Amino acid sequence: MQDILYEVRQGIGYVTFNRPQARNALTFAMYERLAEICTLAGDDRSIKALLLTGAGDKAFAAGTDISQFRAFDKPQDALDYEARIDRVLGALERCRVPTIAAINGACTGGGAGIAVCCDLRIAAGNARFGFPVARTLGNCLSSGNYARLAALIGPARVKDMIFRARLIEAPEALAIGLVGEVVEEPAALLARAEELARLVAGHAPLTLQATKEALLRLRPAMPPGSADDLILMCYMSEDFREGMEAFLGKRAPNWKGR
Repeated sequence: MQDILYEVRQGIGYVTFNRPQARNALTFAMYERLAEICTLAGDDRSIKALLLTGAGDKAFAAGTDISQFRAFDKPQDALDYEARIDRVLGALERCRVPTIAAINGACTGGGAGIAVCCDLRIAAGNARFGFPVARTLGNCLSSGNYARLAALIGPARVKDMIFRARLIEAPEALAIGLVGEVVEEPAALLARAEELARLVAGHAPLTLQATKEALLRLRPAMPPGSADDLILMCYMSEDFREGMEAFLGKRAPNWKGR
């Protein structure tokens, strides 16, 4: 079974995260495939929009598959991981065509990062968003991810979400601009997202492309490596190892701040 499904129908590219048994948690290979799809869609002028969703009814994508972090044993592993995430998310937000996230259930960690990078977000009534790393792994986001999130909802709300390690329910997500629309019934989400994709696909592609690029240029640039010290402080800590083992062992972590 493929972990990411991709097909094109009537000018719309459909991307489905397809690990419902793991709440569509993302493997490193899935991240790379997503970047590849963004390149394919950008090069194919017959594609007018990308629609991203998760298989099953429990999650859009519940972050990176935590078991992969067990292989991290040196500082470069952490830096390479966050650099990969920034590269993949950069490919998504700079994709030539409009991107739409149809969000059902959990949209957390790397999954929330992907949703934030999409141009439009539409959520089911059961959607929940967040980066609960302060109570799970004890790691941090890349500087690029902080910048993307702050540009969308503002620094104060980013702090509120991460400091409290809480998940934002669909009504609040709509109120603060994290999503543009909520469809109460999860079963109706994909049909409504397809309507939106077809609407956007019928508009002037150069106007949409120029708007995407102009807004990206307005966002302050983050120099490469600008947060490496913060990444290493978290990922190389005793707390990160404790958080990972506690998460996988389904117990509460014992934080030490080192």
